[in-house]
Amino acid sequence: MTEKEERFLQRLLATFKVEASEHLQSMLTLLPELEQGPDAAAEATLIETLFREAHSLKGAARAVNQREIEMVCHDMEQLLSSLKYGEITVSPEIFETLYQALDRLQPLLVGTPAPAAPTTAPVATNPVPAGVVAGGSAVAAPASSASGPVAEATRAVPAEPVASETVRISTAKLTALLNQAEELHALKFGAAYVASEIAELSRGFAGWRKEWGKAGKALRGSRRGRARDLAAQVDGLLETFEQGDARLRLLDERLQRIHRSAEQERRSMAGMIDGLLDDMKQALMLPFSSLLELFPKLVRDLSRDSGKPVELVIDGAAIEIDRRILEQMKDPLIHLLRNAIDHGIEKAEQRSQHGKPAQGRVSITILPQDGNQIEIAVADDGGGIRHDRIREVAARSGLLREGEVSDDEALQALVFESGFSTSPILTDISGRGLGLAIVREKVEKLGGRIKVESQQGQGTCFRIVLPATLATFRGVLVSIGDRQFVLPSVNVERVARVARHTVSTVENRDTIPIDGQIVGLVWLADVLGLVRPRSDDDAPLQVVVLGNALRRIAFVVDAVLADQEVLVKPLGPQLQRLRNIAAATVLGAGKLVPILNVPDLLLSAIRVAPAGGAVQASAPEHQQRSLLVADDSVTSRSLFKNILETAGYRVTTAVDGLDALTTLRVGQFDLVVSDVEMPRMDGFELATQIRRDSKLKALPVVLVTALDSREDREHGINVGADAYIVKGSFDQGNLLEVVRRLL
Repeated sequence: MTEKEERFLQRLLATFKVEASEHLQSMLTLLPELEQGPDAAAEATLIETLFREAHSLKGAARAVNQREIEMVCHDMEQLLSSLKYGEITVSPEIFETLYQALDRLQPLLVGTPAPAAPTTAPVATNPVPAGVVAGGSAVAAPASSASGPVAEATRAVPAEPVASETVRISTAKLTALLNQAEELHALKFGAAYVASEIAELSRGFAGWRKEWGKAGKALRGSRRGRARDLAAQVDGLLETFEQGDARLRLLDERLQRIHRSAEQERRSMAGMIDGLLDDMKQALMLPFSSLLELFPKLVRDLSRDSGKPVELVIDGAAIEIDRRILEQMKDPLIHLLRNAIDHGIEKAEQRSQHGKPAQGRVSITILPQDGNQIEIAVADDGGGIRHDRIREVAARSGLLREGEVSDDEALQALVFESGFSTSPILTDISGRGLGLAIVREKVEKLGGRIKVESQQGQGTCFRIVLPATLATFRGVLVSIGDRQFVLPSVNVERVARVARHTVSTVENRDTIPIDGQIVGLVWLADVLGLVRPRSDDDAPLQVVVLGNALRRIAFVVDAVLADQEVLVKPLGPQLQRLRNIAAATVLGAGKLVPILNVPDLLLSAIRVAPAGGAVQASAPEHQQRSLLVADDSVTSRSLFKNILETAGYRVTTAVDGLDALTTLRVGQFDLVVSDVEMPRMDGFELATQIRRDSKLKALPVVLVTALDSREDREHGINVGADAYIVKGSFDQGNLLEVVRRLL
């Protein structure tokens, strides 16, 4: 290894340690909360978050070849998956197991060695006791040689900066300075408010003087018809009035001077604060190259492991973005790259058959956009998204009702749903349907948006649009009664007034026509759990149409007050995940106003006004499902039978493939679990025969085997298996998750 490569690996490792520490700290915070026994909803949220943290840390460890850390996280992920799907319940033993896993991770992260060479054999670990999750964990060693060349992106290496032009400063200090600049930014809004108040006061005094002058004239006119004693009183009043008028003139002149001075100070302070904030934002900006230098090696390793030669092309790496955004985008971009290679790029022989180069191509393109935004496009030239496969999986998982018709764009958007996966096999890399859901969640949390474009046979492109900075953004200020809220302008499609008679009911949901389309209508007060203010039944409705991905819903508000720049203030760790609220801002006069979370609002709106006509049939009970297990080992048959029957399935066993095929032809079964290496007829041949039989060809087949080579996995898929589980990494949660997904 050259000195340059050694330095690069050390930088890569340092980046991993920072990220891993964040994931570990998050898990150390969440686990005690879970142990305190929250309610069912909070418990499910905590388990889901822990599951995702372990999943992300596992992916990061894989990227730098930290196999031991990866395997500890893999075992945690399996245990948390069982908790997530209710296969086991929380108990002291579960918490002890998870804490032991975290205890193992801490010294591993502190003493992490340099990233190992690709051919280094992995270290198998199993922090989960057999009493909690059956089976150990092991990961097969990667292939000793790559299947083809991997072209990495050509990047210009910047020259070493001149010492006098740079200064070494910690990011913590820069962040503190940025926070101070943001506080000054709030003062700018306050100064503008004070200046406007003084101006209003000055105008009020001018009106007062005018009215007082009229009163004086009237008083003088009344003096002529009064007695002399009354005249003396009036003279005294007039003198007092004239003295007050003189004082008011002086006060008015002073207010005018104060107003001019305050306005001048406001403009000067606004200019200084804007300049300071811009400078601090620039100080915290980093080029994408600081993140993307990780990806050539990642793509190379994924290419080797998948047996697909892949070229990575990076364009626009010099464009800068807020460091905080860049750090948050690491995991999403890793997920997208893994998705492109695992699901998008075809095998070399398949590409040749379609007239494509044997080497696949994955590109990352960064482009600046209008409105202080940046677009990241992750594209591949693979086979594209199979809409028929998406429709099949969506129908099976309940995301599409029977007979429901969706266009290609709507179908493609389903890939972002949690748990949705078209992968025919479940491995430690893919098949859980979690990666793209994490991508969308991260992007939306940063105030961005994501969409997917795909052409069959041509490839797929994920486009992410993000703000370049996080400190300020534009928002639409709305009100409900005396309460005010801010909606991010990027999610506001339009604002309109609609007549009440245009509101109609479709499938028990209020709707209105917008731009020739029917859009769902809800009251923002209902979604936020507030009391609707009384309104005139004949008055038009003020609506704000919000959009995110393919969802569009119109929200009724009392008034739309302004579209303005707002300063984002985080809620803090105590309110880290408050439903429907993303952050807060301080408006003029120090008024604290919530910034609403649009993705949460759209989901909450669906719960508030469910489609009455779409009554979903309840999921069939496990007891109604009949499974066939084929294995020549009596121990394995007993293990599988016990696991599946405990989960509530009816299980029949067969001693080999031929026995299984005979049993299938005389009975009714919903799924087959089969070993591969069996006498008379192996699992590959059993799957082949099932697919050839007109009555059995739709039957899901799960192969569970010790054969873990890439060729064996591909053979299993080619003969028609729906899932391929390696016994070396087998546990009951793995098997039950696959069975549940296929049924």
